[in-house]
Amino acid sequence: MYKKIVLLLVLVMFVFCGCAKPQKEPVENTLNDITKRGNVIIGIKTDTYPFGFKDKNGKYAGYDVDLANMIGEKIFGEKGKVKFVPVTASDRMMKLFTEDVDMIVATMSVTPSRLQILDFSNPYYIAGQSLLVKKGSKIKGLRDLNGKKAIIVFGTSSESSLRAAVPNVSIIGYKTYAEAVKGLKQGKADAIVSDDTILIGLSLKDGSLVLLPKRYSREPYAVAFRKGQESEDLLRVVNDVIEEASRNGTLQKLQKNYGIKKY
Repeated sequence: MYKKIVLLLVLVMFVFCGCAKPQKEPVENTLNDITKRGNVIIGIKTDTYPFGFKDKNGKYAGYDVDLANMIGEKIFGEKGKVKFVPVTASDRMMKLFTEDVDMIVATMSVTPSRLQILDFSNPYYIAGQSLLVKKGSKIKGLRDLNGKKAIIVFGTSSESSLRAAVPNVSIIGYKTYAEAVKGLKQGKADAIVSDDTILIGLSLKDGSLVLLPKRYSREPYAVAFRKGQESEDLLRVVNDVIEEASRNGTLQKLQKNYGIKKY
């Protein structure tokens, strides 16, 4: 009798504390959170003309910004539902992990290492790494950096590819492209190594800088999300936007307007 009472008490404890049958936690859904909130928060750059910058009126503009606005319109069926958060190459992933933003649309290349910790959309642009040098520089290509100094921006994929191609190069890192350009012009290094799309904008703004013609890699830009099931619905929506904009020629038109069309 005593044993029966003890077993009954144990069973009651399991039922009331939820130990008898663990309940499956509902999966967070980023798209649901966004629709309930009433806006989508997107991280974009402001120092990478013509992808992300502020125009003369202080408004966000650029190829990435236009894509972000298309995503917002797709989610809500109307314009004006995007909240932009400025990010840099060095802090964009952290702002995604800390949920300061719902996604990143900021010239972000898809790499094997990033795929381990992030989910990505289909590519919306293909860039290639190149060199930016001062006018009159003797640097004519990647191999000329052997034994020289090169500048990269923290958080980009430039460092790993540069070290693999030119083992004897000395690398100097900066947090922003503005700092990188300043370092180059001050003679602290012989070249900036980064995606051609970003370097094009820097050379257009400063006539003392020259973008060398050769490209040394293939850099697919894609929208980045927190990895996991919570992002699946949002990822699907963004892929639909990219596919539709590519199919109807919208992306190609934007690339032509911003001077970054390659075909």
